[in-house]
Amino acid sequence: GRVNGHHQENDMENLSLFEIVKLGKSATQSVVDDWIESYKTDRDSALLELINFFIHCSGCKGAVSSEMFRHMQNSEIIRKMTEEFDEDSGDYPLAMAGPVWKKFKLSLCEFIAVLVRQCQYSIIYDEYMMDMVISLLTGLSDSQVRAFRHTSTLAAMKLMTALVNVALNLSINLDNTQRQYETERNKSIGKRANERLELLLQKRKELQENQDEIENMMNAIFKGVFIHRYRDVIAEIRVVCIEEIGMWMKMYSEAFLNDSYLKYVGWTMYDKQGEVRLKCLTALQGLYYSRELNARLELFTSRFKDRIVSMTLDKEYDVAVQAIKLLTLVLQSNDEVLTAEDCESVYHLVYSAHRPVAVAAGEFLYKKLFSHHGPEDEGRPRRGRQCLNANLIRTTVLFFLESELHEHGAYLVDSLWDCASELLKDWESMISLLLDEPYPGEEALTDAQEAALIEIMLCAVRQTCECHPPIGRGPGKRVLTAKEKKTQLDDRTKITETFAVALPLLLAKYSVDPDKVTNLLQFPQYFDLEIYTTGRLEKHLDALLRQVRDVVEKHTDTDVLEACSMTFHALCNEEFTIYNRVDIVRSQMIDEQIDKFHRLLEDVLQEGEEPDEDDAYQVLSTLKRITAFHNAHDLTKWDLFTSNYKLLNSGLQNGDMPEQVLTTDPGAQLILVHWPGCMPYTCSSAVKCCSEPTRLAAIDGSKVWSLNYFLFFNSILLLQLLSLLYSAQLLTAFFFTIQSNSFNSFLIEALHRRRNLLAAFCKLIIYNVVEMKTGADIFKQYMRYYNDYGDIIKETMSKARQIDKIQCAKTLILSLQQLFNEMLNDLGCNFDRSASAFFGIKELARRFSLTFGLDQIKTREAIAMLHKDGIEFAFKEPSPQGEGGPPLNLAFLDILSEFSSKLLRQDKKTVHLYLERFMTFQMALQRDDCWLLLISYRNSLQAGADDDTLSVISGMSSRSSARIRRSKPPAANKRKLPEGTYQSGPHTPVMMSSPHIVSTVMRDAKKLRPEQGYMGVYSMSNETPHTPLQPQHQHMDYNRRGSGLMEDDEEPIVEDVMMSSEERLDDLNEGMDFDTMDIDLPPSKNRRERSELKPDYFDPMSVVSFTMFIAFIFGYEINLPNL
Repeated sequence: GRVNGHHQENDMENLSLFEIVKLGKSATQSVVDDWIESYKTDRDSALLELINFFIHCSGCKGAVSSEMFRHMQNSEIIRKMTEEFDEDSGDYPLAMAGPVWKKFKLSLCEFIAVLVRQCQYSIIYDEYMMDMVISLLTGLSDSQVRAFRHTSTLAAMKLMTALVNVALNLSINLDNTQRQYETERNKSIGKRANERLELLLQKRKELQENQDEIENMMNAIFKGVFIHRYRDVIAEIRVVCIEEIGMWMKMYSEAFLNDSYLKYVGWTMYDKQGEVRLKCLTALQGLYYSRELNARLELFTSRFKDRIVSMTLDKEYDVAVQAIKLLTLVLQSNDEVLTAEDCESVYHLVYSAHRPVAVAAGEFLYKKLFSHHGPEDEGRPRRGRQCLNANLIRTTVLFFLESELHEHGAYLVDSLWDCASELLKDWESMISLLLDEPYPGEEALTDAQEAALIEIMLCAVRQTCECHPPIGRGPGKRVLTAKEKKTQLDDRTKITETFAVALPLLLAKYSVDPDKVTNLLQFPQYFDLEIYTTGRLEKHLDALLRQVRDVVEKHTDTDVLEACSMTFHALCNEEFTIYNRVDIVRSQMIDEQIDKFHRLLEDVLQEGEEPDEDDAYQVLSTLKRITAFHNAHDLTKWDLFTSNYKLLNSGLQNGDMPEQVLTTDPGAQLILVHWPGCMPYTCSSAVKCCSEPTRLAAIDGSKVWSLNYFLFFNSILLLQLLSLLYSAQLLTAFFFTIQSNSFNSFLIEALHRRRNLLAAFCKLIIYNVVEMKTGADIFKQYMRYYNDYGDIIKETMSKARQIDKIQCAKTLILSLQQLFNEMLNDLGCNFDRSASAFFGIKELARRFSLTFGLDQIKTREAIAMLHKDGIEFAFKEPSPQGEGGPPLNLAFLDILSEFSSKLLRQDKKTVHLYLERFMTFQMALQRDDCWLLLISYRNSLQAGADDDTLSVISGMSSRSSARIRRSKPPAANKRKLPEGTYQSGPHTPVMMSSPHIVSTVMRDAKKLRPEQGYMGVYSMSNETPHTPLQPQHQHMDYNRRGSGLMEDDEEPIVEDVMMSSEERLDDLNEGMDFDTMDIDLPPSKNRRERSELKPDYFDPMSVVSFTMFIAFIFGYEINLPNL
């Protein structure tokens, strides 16, 4: 150990000061002490070492010699170093990425601070070392070379900070010495020690001289460096300056906290770079946080307050957050500084879609409205209408109503959650405000205030039980800690115990108000149902069930009825003992509604004349109630189909049924059809059924009745489509029949409905309810119906590719194959390749190819599988001309060639070998026109073999690309392999059918790292392809590679493919941007304009009712996210 330590010490002695600090293996204080010792021995030599240290920290390879140090001025030295600086590289230690250089920056700053601290009692006052260092750094900070300017500015600012520390210590010592001197002088003559007075006087003089000298140094740095560099063109340099001046004002406020220095921070708040503005705000927060410093900031606050308020709407969210936090500190220091208009501009940010901004605004709102307690609040009770929390809850309700954003109560609750969760969890006070009678002289809540309080109460309960922000704000669900889970369980228990008693009373009071009842009926979804039994609350459960039954009888509003249905669904849980009690009540209620419907229907159908409005209303009301329960409950045992079929048949044949019964909300009416009873409808009859009203509606937009029938039956067709294995005929008949450029309002409404249903159907594909290959019938319509459905189809392809790249590729090639077969049926096998149909398929293939992006490493297996399926399809059918003619689908290879550019070089070789397995010796010799497509496809697999690394290089970050352009490594540095050696690299994906999809919702496909091969995952089957054209291996030696597709002696690919391990490649897709709906503030005079938001067709709430129904039909249990 001693020997190793001795060698290490010798090695460290041979290193330069820059290398020692860079390695960071030695303690900074010991390095500084060693330098001080060398300075005391030979100050010129030590100072030269320190100068070279700063030169090398800038990334300059040159060095200042002792001859240059003795005979050249600093300006000449800097000019000489600039000439030797390699500006082409563009990299220097402070700009380099990685942990080593990040640590070096910290080590550099620490070295400067320790150097000044260790020299503060002697060396810094020798008028040599500090003068030389300050002169050098000032000169370097004026250099045109960014590396010199950045490094010297950082060093100078850290040097200034260290000197501020020294000046602060000197000021404290000077004050103490002055006090001691005054105390000693005030003593009587007999007790006064003259010698001590002389010593104190001498010490005070020495401290004053040192302080003056330190102040001169600080002035030199401030005027020579800071004044010029705080507005440097480089944002990083400006950040350094603002960060350090903030520290000076906080550390030594007596000298720096004045308008002469504050103005630089105020001016810089208008900087164009967000990081500079952010640093200004964080520097000011340190000042406003201290109450002692607030008095000195009054003039600054009045001058720059408007700018700080405007920064709450900064385009950089981090800046906006810090601006709001700064205003909160200003509010705490002086409540009268901010005007009502200033506060208003911050209040509305609680509804921002960006959660950090909203939380900061929520804290500001809480400090402004809720944190002030007067003397009259001390005697308030802890519970009830007159408690302090009840008053604060009233304030929250009033703010919610005045903000006029009543649909976003969940956002308000989430914004206040971190600072006011105890207030929002005070369920007793909220219930007391709703149920208890107001005290004499107390103002009762208005109807709007009661509705707002119920909504806020519901949002608070939801936030408590779900423990994640509302939809559209934040990352979504996260894994809870053990402590959070325990808190969640305790809160849920408290919620159940409180609302199990209060909810029946609340429903009884507000039973006639649809909005209040709808919100109140959502509370049971968050109950712990076991509490009903363990807490002996069965009587309250019975009261709740009675109230829900009364609500069903009183209301016909869809939202209220669906809330009742979901309440029964939440309570009817077989895991709990209350299930039988709830199930009996539910069955009785459904029996009553269905019996009533049967009686009404019989009366309507037996009258023989058109029903009046009252009869139609009764039928419609009953239908709505049954519909609401059908959405969430299994009504199979009730025979609904017969009655509904009679109703529909009578209306369609006789035309005497009121339109509202048949056509009001057809999306809800269709689910009343009992599924097994729908099967008598065949595909042809269903298509025929909707063709006539479709034609009439397209001709005459006034045919509202016909159009509604069309929409209604199209909805039924979609369900039949799902039951009949997703027939392509029905898909086409349902979604892709009408394409009109007219602005007929009825056709526009019809298109809107079809778009919603198409989005719902696509969501079934994305969530793996139906197989992904079903999407082929939709994907193939991408170009033809681009104006109507292009955005939905594009989004579906993007989501499908994220789930399973290989299966998505197989679906895309399947859609092209379907279009090709349709073209053959229409044009025949001898079609002209210049036909528009063939050209359209090729254009669609080109668009599909672009969706795979530029990263060939990530998509190589999917592209290879796509070519495999395409080759098999091309040779699947024999030639209609007999033996010796081209296969029927050979022209498909021309379409497949659109994907050849996405293959890597080694994959092109593999695909080419796979193609040769289907070719006979005679095919390879053919040169007729009919075989040109095969030759063209083979050439596409052989061309550009050396260009496949472009995708890897192009995927690098812009920074890396810039570095590659600036400095190219010499050819000698390239990694080479000896002949005959094999180095493992990315293997070629072999051709095999992908496994059946068994993934769950949104599960990513298995990803392989580039260094892993695909050979271990997929293996090539030795079976001969099932095609009439059997490969003739006896004629040509195409099978020399055995059963695998990789040659044993194939040259490995080791070049730029390995660069993908840096994980810097971005999946660039053709227009595959995800539209998101951010709930944000509307534009106002104090707010920047927002671009118009686009709807997200895959928003979980947009198609929830439809998707839940489909899930029920097929027996799937879908857990839709965030519902």
